[in-house]
Amino acid sequence: MCFTAGWADGKLLDMGIWLSKLSLPSESDILTSCRKKYGICMIIAQGFFFCKSGSSIMIDIRSDTVTFPTKEMRQAMADAEVGDDVYGDDPTVKKLEELGAQLSAKEASLFVPSGTFGNQLALFTWCPRGTEVLLGEESHIIQHEAGAASIIAGVQTRPVSAPDGVLTVEALAGRYRVTPGLPLTAPVSGREPRRERDPHVPATSLICLENAHSSGRTVPLSAMNAVRTFAREKALPVHLDGARLFNAAAALRCPAADITGNVDSVMFCLSKGLCAPVGSLLAGPKDFIEEARCKRKIMGGGMRQAGILAAAGIFALSSHTQLLEADHVRARELERGLGEIPGISVEQGDINMVFFTWKNAGGKTGGAVRDFFRDRGVLINPPEPAAGTGDEKSRRWKFRFVTHYWIGDKELETICAVSREVFGSF
Repeated sequence: MCFTAGWADGKLLDMGIWLSKLSLPSESDILTSCRKKYGICMIIAQGFFFCKSGSSIMIDIRSDTVTFPTKEMRQAMADAEVGDDVYGDDPTVKKLEELGAQLSAKEASLFVPSGTFGNQLALFTWCPRGTEVLLGEESHIIQHEAGAASIIAGVQTRPVSAPDGVLTVEALAGRYRVTPGLPLTAPVSGREPRRERDPHVPATSLICLENAHSSGRTVPLSAMNAVRTFAREKALPVHLDGARLFNAAAALRCPAADITGNVDSVMFCLSKGLCAPVGSLLAGPKDFIEEARCKRKIMGGGMRQAGILAAAGIFALSSHTQLLEADHVRARELERGLGEIPGISVEQGDINMVFFTWKNAGGKTGGAVRDFFRDRGVLINPPEPAAGTGDEKSRRWKFRFVTHYWIGDKELETICAVSREVFGSF
């Protein structure tokens, strides 16, 4: 295994061992030493997994969050000018926030630690406590943010049917109650009269969209625009979970600003497929961001010399967003390869995610399949059971493979070859 001193500082993350930058031992030496000292056969180093045999690096397709900084990005981080961002003194953070506002066509943006943090901060800032948020039933905010909306913002989420992430006006109209903070019966200029407030139900305070959706699909701009029109009639703001905003822009072949022009606020990640190690941006109107900055402090998100992290974000937005289309191309190639394997049904995707189900002919558990891949040098998430397909040993399993910056053509060939071996052996 060969490292370059510029990007691999030689830190073994799990063991906390520091190796010399100037004289790194071979992979075999590392493995031998760790086996003797710690009694382990697998260690993690700089985002890569070393196999017990020392023969290869594990290919990681669990998510695009596993991407790590390039040599050039690490250099930008090392050279970053910094200050105390809570005091507003970090010039690199300011530069990142200005860039984020520019790319999303918003008045201002705010650097936050993570995508979940950014989404929850948006809810916390937009919504009065005790109100209700309308959003797709399979959205990330509902499914994968640990119920945070009820804890942080003190709001109720009301799921709306949204096939492939597409919320329709008809579905929203069936869930909308009344907008808080406005006259309840008097007409508002250009909008419909307020409904009488039912004291038994919460008021609707926000609509949330997601594009690209965590299903791997993109939402058409026309659908977003229809929701925006509906929201304006109800005097409601619209927030976009744009964790993979630039994937959506690449797939829809439009600037990111064309997507964000349909919403009032947007969160987008820097660490999903863009190689930045940490961080997201929340963008929106200036007064909204000023309020969010105060509430970021309440949530523990005020960071000091954060310019080191912001520099990675600037590099990601400036140099890596245009590379995402190549990840999409490889994902479609992977779909075609998997689709040729008997027993596999591939779902249509738009971005760098490949979803498919597999007929579990051999009665194996999801964990067994995951381990089979791992033993052949490929890391995957354990599959989830496909809906309505029987008990653990007879059901169909649903898998997600994700391409990203560190998955090239050679890695793709290996993934396809291992998939043919694994699924063909059960």
